[in-house]
Amino acid sequence: MDYKKSGVDIEAGYRSVELMKEHVKKTMRPEVLGGLGGFSGAFSLAKIKDMDEPVLLSGTDGCGTKVKLAMIMDKHDTIGIDAVAMCVNDIACAGGEPLFFLDYIACGKNYPEKIASIVSGVAEGCLQSEAALIGGETAEHPGLMPEDDYDLAGFAVGVCDKKDMITGESLKDGDVLIGMASSGVHSNGFSLVRKVFEMTKESLNTYHEDLGATLGETLLAPTRIYVKALKSVKKAGVTVKACSHITGGGFYENIPRMLKDGVRAVVKKDSYPIPPIFTKLAKEGNVEEQAMYNTYNMGLGMIVAVGAADVDKAMEAIREAGDTPYVVGHIETGEKGVTLC
Repeated sequence: MDYKKSGVDIEAGYRSVELMKEHVKKTMRPEVLGGLGGFSGAFSLAKIKDMDEPVLLSGTDGCGTKVKLAMIMDKHDTIGIDAVAMCVNDIACAGGEPLFFLDYIACGKNYPEKIASIVSGVAEGCLQSEAALIGGETAEHPGLMPEDDYDLAGFAVGVCDKKDMITGESLKDGDVLIGMASSGVHSNGFSLVRKVFEMTKESLNTYHEDLGATLGETLLAPTRIYVKALKSVKKAGVTVKACSHITGGGFYENIPRMLKDGVRAVVKKDSYPIPPIFTKLAKEGNVEEQAMYNTYNMGLGMIVAVGAADVDKAMEAIREAGDTPYVVGHIETGEKGVTLC
């Protein structure tokens, strides 16, 4: 008896690391010290010395049951983008710059090519957010997970000067809400998605005229990363007064998180186009409108609040970063919360 016969293939682990090195290399930043394979990832903080009062920001998350779709479709090269996005968007939402990322993959059996494909997506997410992928772990769990199953999670660290943190404290009546278009369902609410739609390879590979793509392609579209858009707004000299990453809990849970006491967000539902996948999901699943806005991003992955005089400049900066902005509402005096109208 040896470790391999018990279900853990160390050699497969070595091969996975070799295959992923080319992807990881693309994400390197000058601050990264050492290479892949050490006991820890090292990152120089020399540049932080230029900040008046540096604050470290962190985020950790996974992709939820969206990984099940990747398994059914046997397409694993984009799910890593979702893992990165869920972490770095939260950091950017607080005014921070993501510095580095680490991933964790738990699998029933280590198939090196599959693991490398997953990590290629993680690396792409890191490239999009300009974060370095400085380490990770692939854990083989025979007997705990089916051989073809895996789960993916990650952890990111970022930094910002305390004076640049986005806190919502300066919000006032008349401030304007700008929403940035999402790429679709992103990485939340997939347990409901899997109840509404048939989760078979045939069903997911079926083309739908109203979606302009197959169901699987639409659902598996990776979460949009908004780091560059928020950097662009800051570079344009616009102060983002508050920011909300629209994830699990949709509008009703996430928008109030960016508000201070005494102000209310008002969002106009007809101010931007709702992607067809949400209309289809609500119709086929008989999901009430309130539940949709309480579960999904409904086409807006990030919402920022700016002063009325800064709207045009902010919109242009967001477009320059490659994202699509919409004026979706405003801030008014009232009980902390959100009104959809």
